[in-house]
Amino acid sequence: MEPGRGDEPASADLLAAARAGDGAAFGRLVGPLRDELHAHCYRMLGSVHDADDAVQDTLDRAWRHLDRFEDRGSLRPWLYRIATNRALTLIERRGRRELPTDLSPRGAPAAEAAWLEPYPDRRLGWTAELAPEARAVVRESVELAFVAALQHLSARQRAALLLCEVLGHSARETADLLDTTVAAVNSALQRARRALAERLPDSSQLRTLRALGDAAVRDLARRYAAAWEAGDVDAIVALLTEDARYSMPPLRAWYEGRGGVRGFLLDGPLRERWRFLPTRANGQVAFGTYRWEERRARYVPAGLDLLVLRGDRIAEVVSFLDADFPAHGLPLELPATGRGDSDDFRGSGGLLS
Repeated sequence: MEPGRGDEPASADLLAAARAGDGAAFGRLVGPLRDELHAHCYRMLGSVHDADDAVQDTLDRAWRHLDRFEDRGSLRPWLYRIATNRALTLIERRGRRELPTDLSPRGAPAAEAAWLEPYPDRRLGWTAELAPEARAVVRESVELAFVAALQHLSARQRAALLLCEVLGHSARETADLLDTTVAAVNSALQRARRALAERLPDSSQLRTLRALGDAAVRDLARRYAAAWEAGDVDAIVALLTEDARYSMPPLRAWYEGRGGVRGFLLDGPLRERWRFLPTRANGQVAFGTYRWEERRARYVPAGLDLLVLRGDRIAEVVSFLDADFPAHGLPLELPATGRGDSDDFRGSGGLLS
């Protein structure tokens, strides 16, 4: 649930000015809601770039059709109606997003697959204004496993689940937002809950991180980065669970188990020199990884490694090779000597916020 943001009645003066064509007044009305709308569209679409498009389209449409807003207090439900419908349209056009580990042998060919994208924690700064329980719900709802599981629901099921269980709308309110019936919303919710129960892990990353504690998480992250930078495959593998998985979208191939990951690392990545900078993505531990490029005498971006923890071990690494480093607060190159801010986790707040 996301209460407490943008729920105050729209300022009569600002609304009147916006309806009279004052773009600055409109910006002040919708500005506080932009980031939470973006998070909602990301959950629906699994893509930061598609969410950018959906939010921009939402605000453009709201600006052009502000005369249709019935001034009953808050702009928030009206904007969510528009944003959800824009996301539904994009899903129809572009299909669902995938992770390599989700593709079955009969799945889409690699050239046709659309890949899930990581979400920068720095875009979740607005959640600091929420009550702790509400903030936890929002952060768990952008975790990679949750967003990946959502992609296996129909578009309407995704919308119903998010509007009811993340945003806190009633079935009646959700039916109004989706222009459907309460019975249809309840049916979609039942199907969505069953499907998610089959795909979600027993514990969210937020609960796992809190159970470990800040000091243990930082220590695990430091040891993982140090092992990579030292080229120590034994130290890397020792941090993995027995059934760990390693994937690198947009590459379709992925590796499973300590032996499989070990062989892959020795055959390829550990022949290179590496530097790792910690960050946060999808509310999870992540690293910007940099590969040494001899020609430029610099470390250059190689991928954003997002870690999935199980207990005090790493159960999965998803290395997003096409990640937008600046979006995650990461530099586009590192010098040959010196170290980055490797003991700090970049993003909104600390590890367990």
